Amino acid sequence: MPSADIADAANTAHTAGAARSATGPGPGAPRAAARREDIPGWFFRLDQQAFGHLLAAQSAAGTTGDILELGSYLGRSAVLLGDHLRPGEHLTVCDLFDSEAGDADNAAEMTMSYRASLTRSGFEANYLAFHPELPTIVQAPTSVLADGRVPDGSCRFVHIDASHLYEHVAGDIAVARRALSGSGLVVLDDYRSEHTPGVSAAVWQAVFTGGLRPVLLTPMKFYGTWGDPEPVRRALLARDWRAEGFTVDEDTIAGESVLRLNNAVRPAARRSGARRVLLDLLPPVATRSVRRALGALRTRRGPGA
Repeated sequence: MPSADIADAANTAHTAGAARSATGPGPGAPRAAARREDIPGWFFRLDQQAFGHLLAAQSAAGTTGDILELGSYLGRSAVLLGDHLRPGEHLTVCDLFDSEAGDADNAAEMTMSYRASLTRSGFEANYLAFHPELPTIVQAPTSVLADGRVPDGSCRFVHIDASHLYEHVAGDIAVARRALSGSGLVVLDDYRSEHTPGVSAAVWQAVFTGGLRPVLLTPMKFYGTWGDPEPVRRALLARDWRAEGFTVDEDTIAGESVLRLNNAVRPAARRSGARRVLLDLLPPVATRSVRRALGALRTRRGPGA
């Protein structure tokens, strides 16, 4: 699709979305998720907590600005971002949804991972289940945001979870850098997964040659800023993450102190000595029967038995 047509389609999409926001999705729209955790996606509790904490810390510090999300899937993270909008702030999401990708590599990635389930109507239904109005929706490749429609320095928080291809991620990082204010935060998904080396390359290139300063690493996401990282670190360390079931560690990368958050691993429950001997000595058929009986007994006793 020519770039002019993409821009026109994006503008039309926003106008149509705004018109629907007052009344909700039209007839035949997908069923909205009843609970936030029912929205499909890969945005889990640890990063939900980190997003909420950092966005709230920005608000407490008086940091203002819009929020931008590149790649929204069905709205699991966008719904949380919308929770933290204050009067005068806006959320913009950019995603292809059910549009065609602009190049063959991106189209192949879409077909492999998202095409069967990713629809704009699904996103809208989920978002409107938790918020009265839709965000600004740009239904187009994230590269269109390089045209300046997001004003320079207008955002305090940018979440990037779109294409995993190096060229696209590098472009998304450049968009984020222009969009963010001096103290703004950028979060990038899949920076360390074995199937997304393009994301890793673009992220660490931005760190070592582009001035991006890492402040927090989780198993799924990289958090950084082109501003002063110290206020972000202080805000993170002000919370007792360990008491909530997380681990907290600190590393140094290129002279920068970086926090790591992860889920604490609970030790496996130990079998009693008599039970271990019994299960080891019995033949397989009898062992399966014993396991079923023990499982039924635990069910009757309830959790913790």
